[in-house]
Amino acid sequence: MRCPRCSGLEDRVIQSRISRDGSSIRRRRECIRCSYRFTTYEKVEETMPMVVKKDGRREAFDPNKVTAGIITACEKRPVSIEDIDAVKDTILHDIQSKWDREVPSTYIGEKVMEALHRLDPVAYVRFASVYREFKDVKEFMEEIKGFDKGGS
Repeated sequence: MRCPRCSGLEDRVIQSRISRDGSSIRRRRECIRCSYRFTTYEKVEETMPMVVKKDGRREAFDPNKVTAGIITACEKRPVSIEDIDAVKDTILHDIQSKWDREVPSTYIGEKVMEALHRLDPVAYVRFASVYREFKDVKEFMEEIKGFDKGGS
């Protein structure tokens, strides 16, 4: 690790601490050359698969898009940011564990709908109305009826 003050390449680790969620390690270091102390973080580099859109285009997976979609659906609903983060984290973990290189956007959308179905019925219907691209009110009403029966 290069010292941020003198660019020296030799240091010693003074203290190591695992983060609360266990996803990273914080290390306090001291440069051997100039005695400057600095902090580094070490974490696993997570790679996400490419998203294959409905029209066949491919784009890099962006977790912020998942979060933004959930937040929009939950707007003015009694859903905490912790719940939204938990849904996002669950979906990301699911994608990482099941898909290596590419994931269909439809899979991501279905996972968001499943999570919102359990979390908040109004948020679910909001998301479904955009995601499913209902053509008319009849399709929308069928979706709501399916929700009442535990469908989708």
